[in-house]
Amino acid sequence: MPAVSEPDDTFHGVTKDRIAFVCSACGQRLSQWTGRCPGCAAWGTVDQTAGAVAGAGRDVVRPVALHAGEDEPRIRTGVPGLDRVLGGGLVPGSVVMLAGPPGIGKSTLVLHLLGALVGAGTPCLLVSGEESRAQVASRARRLRIPVDDVGFAPGRDLDVVLDAARASRPAVLAVDSIQTLRDPQGAAMPGGVTQVRLCADALVGLAKAEGITVLLTGHVTKHGDLAGPRALEHAVDVVLAFEGDARSGLRVLSSGKNRFGAEGETAWFEMGPHGLARIDPTAMLVPGESAPGSAVAVVQAGRRALAVEVQALVGSADGAGRRQVTGLEPRRFQLVAAVLDRATGLPLGRADLFGASSGGIRVDDPASDLAVAAALASAATGSMPPAGAAFVGEVSLNGSLRPAPGMQQRLAAARGAGCTSVFAPGPAEAAPAGVIVHSVGHVTQALGWAISGTATTRRARAS
Repeated sequence: MPAVSEPDDTFHGVTKDRIAFVCSACGQRLSQWTGRCPGCAAWGTVDQTAGAVAGAGRDVVRPVALHAGEDEPRIRTGVPGLDRVLGGGLVPGSVVMLAGPPGIGKSTLVLHLLGALVGAGTPCLLVSGEESRAQVASRARRLRIPVDDVGFAPGRDLDVVLDAARASRPAVLAVDSIQTLRDPQGAAMPGGVTQVRLCADALVGLAKAEGITVLLTGHVTKHGDLAGPRALEHAVDVVLAFEGDARSGLRVLSSGKNRFGAEGETAWFEMGPHGLARIDPTAMLVPGESAPGSAVAVVQAGRRALAVEVQALVGSADGAGRRQVTGLEPRRFQLVAAVLDRATGLPLGRADLFGASSGGIRVDDPASDLAVAAALASAATGSMPPAGAAFVGEVSLNGSLRPAPGMQQRLAAARGAGCTSVFAPGPAEAAPAGVIVHSVGHVTQALGWAISGTATTRRARAS
């Protein structure tokens, strides 16, 4: 008796459709219907769909040898500082995420980028789900950005965006923003986890298949995280953070994840009547001439380091002392003042103390404690800090100093600001040329130029 073969899902090489079930909330595929998705635990989201049997009737992909060829040609942006942050320019077929809080200037930076690219003969397409064509054109005209040759398409429907990109074949596609884009096949609202993931995956596929560089803008939450799924950062090639201080107009663009360049590169801009202009923050944040009551801190925000001058003023020492700061963290300022009063003998307990950061930039890095202590000691004694000195270190309650992470970046930033010496705890780091690292373990060691013998006198009295 002939053997009975098992039925298969192909007929003359053609794959039959097999019924499948897909969760509309998280996209997980199931072999049978269930009321609750085992992936995201959502009820009533599993729907029936038709899908092909994987592996049947397909062309076999042959592996090829992986060898190191020449570097990919870069697309120069023409925006000062942006090419350096990107690692040399835009890589064709890459996906770049520009993340920042609402209103920081992401759309303005994109307009500057597209205007510079089309001016150099690079075809670009802008799709916007936040503004209409007339609104974008009006803002570009007000900022005097030449964008007449930039293509425009509505950016709220994913299918419209993909069709417009395939039809116009731009070198760079800018999507403003990923949170306003919606895939009609998904049931969720725009900006949700499912929609952002679906739209980002489709745009990544477009970039890799068509060789189009895709620039996405995305909003961040109040905690600084990218709004939407955290996995979106893993899907793109480059993540750029755009941050700033609304009071001063300063903006900083920094590279986080970068598959085509070094991480941590920064470029500084200032928002003005004609948009964003690149600036050198050193002259604004570290004045060339110092005075008693000022010291240079080297702070780290994310993956970047920056030299900032902190200032202190010590008033009369009668009655209950006031504490007022601008740009500094109030609690850490009070803690450092209390430690100095106890460990060095400086009369700060009842004095009026005021602190500020240069340019109004927010300084909340614990490693700025030693610079705040140096500024307070200088203001209380009238002694100047050593010429060209910067201070890095966290001050503990007993006056000892804790090392700070990212010292190599901090030392490079100190050198860029013109500092020739750095007071820091821990073993001496391999400093760049022209910078000397002074290893200190206690606040009295770092401030010996100001307190002279007062620390010893205070400890003798306490004993």
